[in-house]
Amino acid sequence: MLDLTSWTPEYFCENATSCAEHLSKAEDRATIPLLNCSKLHNLRDNTLVRFRGMIQDMQDPECFLERYEVRRKGGDGGLVRVQDGRYRDVLVMNKDEETVDLRASSNKYGERRSMFVISIPGYNGWAVECEEKLSGGGGGVLSAGVNEVGSPRSVKRPLVEDEDMEVDEAGGVKEHQFKKPLVPAATSTTKGSSGSTSTSTGTNGKILSAEYLLNSPIPDRPSKACLIKLYSNLEESTLNSLVDVVGFLSVDPALDGSTDQMEDEDELSEHQATHPPPSLIPRIHAISVQKLKHVNPLVQEPATPLETSDIWRDIQNLLTQCLFGDRIAAEYLFCHLLSTVYIRNELESLGQFSLNLSNVPAETLPRYTVGLYEILELLLPASHYFPMTLENMNTMQFVPKKDYTTNKLTSGLLQLAPHTHLLLDETRLQAGKLESSGVEAVQNIAHLIKNQKLKYNFQFYQLEFNSDVPVLVLSEGKSMLPTNCHTPLLPDPDTIPLIDETLKAGKHFSQPKLAEMRRFLTVQRIRDFDMKTFDPEIIQNDFLRMRKEVDASAEDLHSLLVLARLAGLSRGKVSLDSECWEHAKELEQERKRRVELFAKKKNEP
Repeated sequence: MLDLTSWTPEYFCENATSCAEHLSKAEDRATIPLLNCSKLHNLRDNTLVRFRGMIQDMQDPECFLERYEVRRKGGDGGLVRVQDGRYRDVLVMNKDEETVDLRASSNKYGERRSMFVISIPGYNGWAVECEEKLSGGGGGVLSAGVNEVGSPRSVKRPLVEDEDMEVDEAGGVKEHQFKKPLVPAATSTTKGSSGSTSTSTGTNGKILSAEYLLNSPIPDRPSKACLIKLYSNLEESTLNSLVDVVGFLSVDPALDGSTDQMEDEDELSEHQATHPPPSLIPRIHAISVQKLKHVNPLVQEPATPLETSDIWRDIQNLLTQCLFGDRIAAEYLFCHLLSTVYIRNELESLGQFSLNLSNVPAETLPRYTVGLYEILELLLPASHYFPMTLENMNTMQFVPKKDYTTNKLTSGLLQLAPHTHLLLDETRLQAGKLESSGVEAVQNIAHLIKNQKLKYNFQFYQLEFNSDVPVLVLSEGKSMLPTNCHTPLLPDPDTIPLIDETLKAGKHFSQPKLAEMRRFLTVQRIRDFDMKTFDPEIIQNDFLRMRKEVDASAEDLHSLLVLARLAGLSRGKVSLDSECWEHAKELEQERKRRVELFAKKKNEP
């Protein structure tokens, strides 16, 4: 098998076409060390690595030295070679070489763009373990006698005569970025007193914390982060996209801007944010970026149809037991787990199916909501449980906000990767006052649920970005949040005292059975489903009858079509048929009956 880890930036530049062919093959790509599961200190600088994650932020384009001339020291100073500067952060020369003046017209500058990519927020433990096993536990061990930040045949030399180059104490040279010249750390001075946000000489001068630099949407579940350098297709990558990146690792200590010094503290903060320590946030010079449809490590692309056709019954039975024996509610929850936005237009996002399960028995709280989430956590590759307490609503940051001091987009809880299931526990919302920040949080959550779009706060204005986050709301009464579907629970009284034991038993499925369930949920969610083969006259006639009987609207018809599609997917089908359509109508009829029943009870004296 071809050893892709032996590639160098120079080899790739000379053989880009053949390398791209190898990287398009899943079996070759899988041999590359996955940085998500690897120890950074076990990987050499310039090693070929992979990283899977979500694009959290995009930085401004930067200029870099794409090609430069190198000559031999002394003698006649003749030209030795032309060095390619792509896929590197530092200039590389042999011991007896030096660069020609970097301002010479023979040198070429190019443009690249950096994107800040974090590992999947809310990635669940079983998915992490599976990913580690598939990646071989994180390869890329250092070879004996090879320095961690360079190859045996080359060294990095300072260019002290160039004012726009910064030289670190180890002799590394950072590439020219067309920015304001930096003052060497050894001779810098600082302003400010102890306890302020200003810096001081040495490593104690860091003013940006690791938590701020890593920028995880879920603070108590921190993500790994990489700074990805893009050289082509700069406009194709969008915020919140899922990507699988292959590129050359760059972890040279010379890249660390945390000890650099500047007179202007704002400039220093931005410099530190864009030049974080590579030991904390490594750089990857991308040579291949693939967009991902999902993050389930058990499902390889292209996804193949499942052999086990009855696995849906196991999922439905499990959900029914966990919902107090309520089969109708279990069907709706099953459909919710398979939902995704499959068509977008200016007015709406088609396919989303946010769900509110109400009438949760008060005597089971708060244990039940956490226990139910733990069951869902076993089935889904990415999810998050959020208790809607007053403190959380009033104090947490929910939407990304632009920090103009560091030119960084600080993340918020709702900036989640596509198909990350968010469970909102409204039963935890106690009596008290929602501050203005809490009211704004409710508005942002409601906007996400209703439109599957998130408003990013750029302080002076807001920008909407697409999202695809299925939201499940658990509440005692009907939720204050707008959802596509409100389904009151009708618990079997005999199941309520036993629900703790039921939830505990639900966690002890065999691993092969759990793997089948996990694969089923992902494969069915991303597969194509044909709605056109079903006779449209049947739908039209049913809609006309519904308008006469219950004054149904076009929105009701749309909701019924979405439910029929999801009901078909939940049974392993690939197209809409009469069975799915009739089943969806029965479900909706029963659900609306329940809603009316609880509305009457609420209005009774």
